[in-house]
Amino acid sequence: MSQSPSSRRPRGVYAPVRPANAAAGGQKMRSVIAEDPEWSLALVPLLTTLCLQHIIKHFEENPILDELKPKYKAYVLQRLPTSLSLNVTANLISDESYWKRCCEGRWHLCDVSTYGNSWKRMFFERHLEGIIELFIPDATDTKTVLDLVPLCRNYVKRLNVSQLLPPIKDPTRFDEDDGSDCASDMGSEGPSLDHFDFRILLDKLPNLEELNVAYGVKGCGMNFEWNLFEFTFRDCESLAKALASCKTLQVFRIHRSKVDDDKCCMLVGQLLDHPSLQELDFSHNHISDRGARAIGKLLNRSQLKRLVVCNNQIRASGAQALAHALGKNANLTSLNLRLNRIGDEGGQALAQALMKNQTLVNLHLGGNKMTEPTAVALSQALVENWTLKSLNLSNNKLGVDGGKLLEEAMSHNSSLVECDIRLTDVAQDSEYCIAQALRANQIQAARKKSGTTMIPMPKSEPVPASE
Repeated sequence: MSQSPSSRRPRGVYAPVRPANAAAGGQKMRSVIAEDPEWSLALVPLLTTLCLQHIIKHFEENPILDELKPKYKAYVLQRLPTSLSLNVTANLISDESYWKRCCEGRWHLCDVSTYGNSWKRMFFERHLEGIIELFIPDATDTKTVLDLVPLCRNYVKRLNVSQLLPPIKDPTRFDEDDGSDCASDMGSEGPSLDHFDFRILLDKLPNLEELNVAYGVKGCGMNFEWNLFEFTFRDCESLAKALASCKTLQVFRIHRSKVDDDKCCMLVGQLLDHPSLQELDFSHNHISDRGARAIGKLLNRSQLKRLVVCNNQIRASGAQALAHALGKNANLTSLNLRLNRIGDEGGQALAQALMKNQTLVNLHLGGNKMTEPTAVALSQALVENWTLKSLNLSNNKLGVDGGKLLEEAMSHNSSLVECDIRLTDVAQDSEYCIAQALRANQIQAARKKSGTTMIPMPKSEPVPASE
């Protein structure tokens, strides 16, 4: 016996009902709401769609992607969950939209422009940074790092490590009266490591170009202890060897890590004749003259183009060593010695080096306790040097006479386009004339860059507003 159409409908689904006494076309149909709110009259999904949904559901057990046609591959990539194991996705999925979803689902701030516009690179760099920053010596298994290396090695170009955790303090081995704040001073009973050992990682990243590191703990709050911010000799030794093993490294920065002369010499010793290092930054540390002499030696045994040692304890002797190296250097383009204590002896030595050097473009000497004798030496250097474009002398007591000497020097210089003389006690008229000379140099440089020429203007006269 054949069944009526209504008996073949899905359970809980009711067809429209026509009243028995309703005339044909004389009364509207009334409908009954289905018990299943998800039921619709739409067609059953295509078999292709069902297959693709099955692939997505079982992707981790059986990843099928490259075998699919482009339109089906795009369908799968748009719907894959971002929680899939990296062992499956790292070397299989190159689609940027998938990695964009991974990044945005994990971090609130995602500026992909700082990662070469690569979402995949951003994900693996930040993921590896997080593992390093939470690594606890003798507590975290190094396997967590080593297992990630084959997955991320081709995508990591830069590491910004903003904290490094020390070992967990064992109350049975430490007592509150122990004067040692350095784990490496405790002998054989202490932990095997003081912080994360970069030797297990750097030589395994063939594309690593930049490493930024700080030995300290973020957000320690009321749990503050000095040993949380201790860069030990054992740390320094392992880091130095790791840097030497990374032949692709171009930029190395270590900030706020209490790097003193001994540690600076150890690091620099491993960087001599490095094949690719171009930028070195020791900002906000404890480096003084002996460390500066080691850096001076590095200047002429490397390809360094930018050196930053601001906010350290370098005095005249250290500045003279750097100046001696600078006079023979043909690679360095930027030197930042801000917030040191080089004084007039160091300032004069650097000014004399500028008369010989033909590559330095930027020089920052702000806050170095320099006075009028330095202004005299720099005014002579500005007459002879034609490569320096930016000079910062802020927060130095150059005085009125020093300002007049610089003003006179600027009338003979056409290369300098920036000169910061704030808080130097220079007279206002000298400041104005120097500013006008700089403006004329800027216009000349801009026109030279654009291929046009201009008639040289007297440096002591204001530049017309129409210029």
